[in-house]
Amino acid sequence: MVTTHHTLDKTTPQHERVYRSLRSQIMHGEIKAGMPLTIRGIAKTYGVSMTPAREAVRRLSAEGALSVSSTGRVTAPLLSTDRIEELASIRALLEPELASRAQPRAHMALIERLYTINGVISQAIVKNEPVAYIRSNLEFHRTLYLRAQAPAMLAIVETVWLQLSPTMTVLYAKLQRREASDNHRTVIAALKAGDEASLRLAIRADVTQGLRMLTIE
Repeated sequence: MVTTHHTLDKTTPQHERVYRSLRSQIMHGEIKAGMPLTIRGIAKTYGVSMTPAREAVRRLSAEGALSVSSTGRVTAPLLSTDRIEELASIRALLEPELASRAQPRAHMALIERLYTINGVISQAIVKNEPVAYIRSNLEFHRTLYLRAQAPAMLAIVETVWLQLSPTMTVLYAKLQRREASDNHRTVIAALKAGDEASLRLAIRADVTQGLRMLTIE
């Protein structure tokens, strides 16, 4: 199991530390759909007792990120095509709205940051590194959406990302893709031009086309 330990205050409860780190790994595709986990294994990885590990898994299960079998086997579920399309629909509804709200606050430093992240995405595609691709792709979207100053909406979107990422990693690894889509470049161009309508269309296209390409494969 990949470990990504986050720097947290020493007063952070153990279950919260385990939860945040596991959540980050799941969202960034480091834990693939179907990868077997156990409460005991998670506890050992983080150097905690079974109780904090169990509580972290319970919270992630409630968010739809993990499933726990009757035998105690913990996995990130492999989503059906219908489920992926449902989650894609939520993204297509909410993410253009977040982008639209961010657009008036998109200064040049933000645009340059998005341009840099998009370069990292292109490198991940060329190198066929699914985890790096998913991490940098989500960073691109989150960096833009944080400017929307709509934390409740962003929290819903992040829960959708959390549910999608493990399956996306599995599907993306099978996809022989060698170049980035134009959607992010269109997003950046629309931000530069202050063109809200084009921005909304580009975000919607990016969300729906990418997921459709994976599910068709």
